Amino acid sequence: MAGGRRVAAVTDARFDVAAGECLALIGESGCGKSVLASALLGLLPGNAQTAGAAHLGDLDLLEADERTLARTVRGRLIGLVPQSPAAHLTPVRTVRSQLEETVAALTATRGRAALRAAAEAAAERAAFPADHLDRHPHQLSGGLAQRAATALALVGDAPLLLADEPTTGLDRDLVDRTVDELRRHVDGPGEAGGSGRGLLMITHDLAAAERIADRVAVMYAGRIVELAAAADFFGSPGPRHPYSRGLLQALPDRAFKPIPGMPPELGDLPDGCAFAARCDRATGACAAPPPPGTVACHHPHMPEGVRA
Repeated sequence: MAGGRRVAAVTDARFDVAAGECLALIGESGCGKSVLASALLGLLPGNAQTAGAAHLGDLDLLEADERTLARTVRGRLIGLVPQSPAAHLTPVRTVRSQLEETVAALTATRGRAALRAAAEAAAERAAFPADHLDRHPHQLSGGLAQRAATALALVGDAPLLLADEPTTGLDRDLVDRTVDELRRHVDGPGEAGGSGRGLLMITHDLAAAERIADRVAVMYAGRIVELAAAADFFGSPGPRHPYSRGLLQALPDRAFKPIPGMPPELGDLPDGCAFAARCDRATGACAAPPPPGTVACHHPHMPEGVRA
């Protein structure tokens, strides 16, 4: 940053995504979710630095060079539904031509008619209307651009899909259709008939996460503060971290109660728990870093019948 200042946008993120599994990564805007996705694909800005490891099979994504990422990873091993789809579509080419080019690059489909049919099938998977295929990106609404980006991401049937806010700009029916298609992508046979594909879905839409996810990871101020089975998280016993519980209680169909305060600046994080200033369970112990584990909290909620 300016003046030689450094900001840790994502710190100590530890998780895995298995074949046939959807992990939903949730949290307020600015907490580091999209930065994490960009790091996995080597799409961070030039002044960013990464450390650690991110394994996809035998490949460490953080150690891979640009040639490997461009020719082996992006589109082929990892598909991306970007957060700002209009910025990722080529502005001077129609959606059809971009789909056909992607099909030709990532599959064995050849021939003009076959490419056309495959592009139309890809559009149908993402509920992109066929009568809009010959339009340019500037002629699309935000929701249509989102569906075009989803169609492009699904073409390569990559073993891992990163979907960054894939339901932005969609009405509820299209949200449900989109997440159901992503779920079919996860559940479909993987390479050599294996057990499906992995999906890391970054989202603010907790209803979409509940519909599709097997597990939920909650990020706050650049750290994953809770990792839980989706059935437990959205049902009983519910989340254990106070921040996670606050996210759910803010929903209109729950308590509709906002979390007080604002997230801390990533460049000015406290030494202890970053959520303590907004937490009604905070004590003096929260001035120290939270204990390691699936719930990063000194005072997590405990399921009924379980003693701390």
